[in-house]
Amino acid sequence: MRRGLGARPAGAAALILGAILFGCRGGLSGPQAPAAAAASGPCEKLACDEGAVIRGDTASRRLSLIFTGGSFADGGEHIRRVLREEGIKAGFFFTGDFLRTPEFAGTVRGLVEDGHYLGPHSDRHLLYCDWADRSKTLVTREEFRGDILANFREMERFGVARGKGHLFIPPYEWHNRDIAAWSRELDLLLFNFTPGTSSNADYTTPSMPEYLDARTIYDRILAYEKKDPAGLNGFILLIHVGTDPERTDKLYLRLGDLIRELKERGYSFVRIDDLISRP
Repeated sequence: MRRGLGARPAGAAALILGAILFGCRGGLSGPQAPAAAAASGPCEKLACDEGAVIRGDTASRRLSLIFTGGSFADGGEHIRRVLREEGIKAGFFFTGDFLRTPEFAGTVRGLVEDGHYLGPHSDRHLLYCDWADRSKTLVTREEFRGDILANFREMERFGVARGKGHLFIPPYEWHNRDIAAWSRELDLLLFNFTPGTSSNADYTTPSMPEYLDARTIYDRILAYEKKDPAGLNGFILLIHVGTDPERTDKLYLRLGDLIRELKERGYSFVRIDDLISRP
């Protein structure tokens, strides 16, 4: 099975749709959950799910854009240009496979030069925990550590060294308490997108039952902003840096319009490490 962002484990469509629409907010735990103490640090002040930060401070009208990449980078240069024109620093989280792809190297170097945050998204885009039983971890601690460290080795080729409290978003945007605990052991700050807008559904293709077109996703983002009492304060908005060619309706092509609309509504965009590393 292809390990790119457009690929998902077979038979998981219904569960994925639930994740898209409802954010997978369940706090499942089980006998395999680590016996570590309750999450500390950022989770003492910020919203968390299964040990991962999922939203920044809701007291101010600030939010962050993050982009993940595994197999596709077709939106890379467009996204980079829009962010530069709008004066925004974002966060980019790429797999080791993405970073090893020669065709993507120029985009990665450009993003680093532009001052965006670069973080790991796993080396091989492994599925860390089961879709049906979130508490069931599918990798060992050693496999997890090896996967992350391999991802960092690829990042180092682009001049990005592993730092203290480096931010990390899990592959498939899916994790459990084991992954959160193992991330802390490596001094990584595990985080995930803020649920509710369906922005992460931009990977879906027309052949998928859960497909959402770009206009629908765009409208859901703005509708959520009106519905939530806190608006998009502290929001972590995830968009994919590229998608399967089967999806010709690209959400990233609406990025400029979305940014300008949210600016008009009084929001400012900050880099992800400013949003959640310093609560």
